[in-house]
Amino acid sequence: MSFNKDAAYVQVDNYSSGGVRYAEVKHVPMETYFEGTAPGLIQVNGKDFDSKSFRFPEWQGTSKLEFESLQPADVSRMHHPSHGSLSEIYATAICGNDLCSSVLYVIGITMGVSGQLAPVCLLLVGGLLYLFTSIYGEACTAFPLNGGTYNLLLNTTTKTIAALAACLTLLSYTATAVVSAAESVTYAYNLYPFINVYWFTIFLLASVCGLAILGIAESALVALAIFILHMGSMVALVIVGALYSINNPGIFWANLALPLKYSWPVSLVAGFCAAILGVTGFESSANFIEEQRKGVYPKTLFNAWVIVFVLNPLLSLVVLGVVDLRTLDDSTGDVLAVAARIAGGELFGLWVSAEGAVVLAGAVLTAFVGVTGLVRRLALDRCLPQILLAENRFRRTNHLIPICFFLLCVSLFVILGGRVRSLASVYTLSFLGVMALFAIGNMILKYKRGRIRRPIRATWPTCFAALAAVLVALIGNIVMAPGNLIYFLVYFAIVAGATLLMFERVRLLKYFLYFVSQGPQHLQDRFAGVTQMAMDKIRSQKVVFFAKNDNLEVLNKAVSYVQQNELTKWLKVVYVYQDLNDPMIRAIAENLRVIDRCFPKIVIDLVLVQGSFTPEIVAQISARLGVPRNFMFISCPGDRFPHDIADFGGVRLITH
Repeated sequence: MSFNKDAAYVQVDNYSSGGVRYAEVKHVPMETYFEGTAPGLIQVNGKDFDSKSFRFPEWQGTSKLEFESLQPADVSRMHHPSHGSLSEIYATAICGNDLCSSVLYVIGITMGVSGQLAPVCLLLVGGLLYLFTSIYGEACTAFPLNGGTYNLLLNTTTKTIAALAACLTLLSYTATAVVSAAESVTYAYNLYPFINVYWFTIFLLASVCGLAILGIAESALVALAIFILHMGSMVALVIVGALYSINNPGIFWANLALPLKYSWPVSLVAGFCAAILGVTGFESSANFIEEQRKGVYPKTLFNAWVIVFVLNPLLSLVVLGVVDLRTLDDSTGDVLAVAARIAGGELFGLWVSAEGAVVLAGAVLTAFVGVTGLVRRLALDRCLPQILLAENRFRRTNHLIPICFFLLCVSLFVILGGRVRSLASVYTLSFLGVMALFAIGNMILKYKRGRIRRPIRATWPTCFAALAAVLVALIGNIVMAPGNLIYFLVYFAIVAGATLLMFERVRLLKYFLYFVSQGPQHLQDRFAGVTQMAMDKIRSQKVVFFAKNDNLEVLNKAVSYVQQNELTKWLKVVYVYQDLNDPMIRAIAENLRVIDRCFPKIVIDLVLVQGSFTPEIVAQISARLGVPRNFMFISCPGDRFPHDIADFGGVRLITH
């Protein structure tokens, strides 16, 4: 293709005589622009041009267009290789390991504050999780892409808000990995006192990192083995504990007769706030939804809810029937192992302890799998450095993501000197923040994206009830341990600050360029050109908006969104038409000319493609323009839209 700076229309070279017809109406140079304004350079065919010196041309009719034929889309590369490979049992195992690992400590903690009301508190949390099955189901079937809360808020709010929400998830995963690894090795130390807890924790993190590099399939196999082992052990504990309680009923009734630590309403609320730790990990499945087969995700949510709703209260009843609550303070962290030892003997107690170490290691694996999906999405959207997307040629996995996450976890573990108790509070508040944001995001989805098709819908009362319950738990945890809020804010500020640097890197480069310009000439000669080139490279990323019609308000919203949320100076508006005589073509071109005058800092082109709006056409346009599909935007489709949003490979919704 050749760029003719004196013509409004682009002279293109035909690829072939058939296929999808494609043409562009491109910007043309202005004779002058306002004196004193700084140039905004973009790159066109490898050459620098000033974006402020271009304008959208007058419409000259379709007869002036030069057409070409688009290359067919490579279907094998339309999605990542791991797309849709996980079945229900594997997806449930990855998510379930994180959920099931929390039962090892949540029952003891809950009983420590609520006593014999613990089963009721755990049932209430199970009821809350049932509300979230429909909330997560609606949001993630509407936008079935990796990212969880980030993906939901990205398609309903601004990119900055979505990125800050992603920071909460990243913080939660980091705390999960470090705390679970340390606790796993601590469990193992109780069995094998000769091991070094500090170095074995680092070794465990390194081993899980290696599994993550191998890929989702290998990680899923290990996760499934751990999940089956853990579920079998917990079922055995329930049976053995129930038989012991039947033969020794006095322990259960004696525990019920004990006075509560607080009044029963306070005990119930405090127990609920503590018991909500038993559902940490429920959000993990949303961060690798693209790796799950179609239709598997809602089943994974239901399976996770059944595990929490049935297993946690049952195990708490077993503890009430086996362990004297007056001795609980000495064994809060390993109360299940104590119950197993009392009910089933020393060997069974050792088995539960060993199995606890294994399932906590499975929670570390879940953290690595979840963070890989989330960080990959953030890097694709330029919220994180795109070097993280590098793939190794052996497994075609993004190996730098688990490696960087491993280094982050190890550095944090070393800085804390192996004392990870402060991270446990960060984990709690981060998880509750993610759950609250998901409920809020789903409400925004209902309001702003009500027409989009999704097979699951949560009612408004469900959303409000779930949000209220999570806020109660969040406030309750802060009230019970106010010092934990300081730890959370410190860690969150570090993660959020690093993310915001990526958003503000052009602004920071501008400040740097200004200070360089005030310095000696040799500094200007050395740094000014390099800095300007760096800014130009960042802003030369093209973005695409698919226009459905000539609606001036929608077009204006689209351009405004791009200017506020993306580091770019170049927008291509694509209109997919059926008939070249469609009057909408001229109307869109004339409206873009108006909008171009309102946004002088952005270069606007019009791309015309004959055909139907399908995932294949979008892939062809993406290849032709060199624009990744996650930088392609559309307005919200209706409920009769024949395709799933996920089929378009990351296309984003930005307007009503």
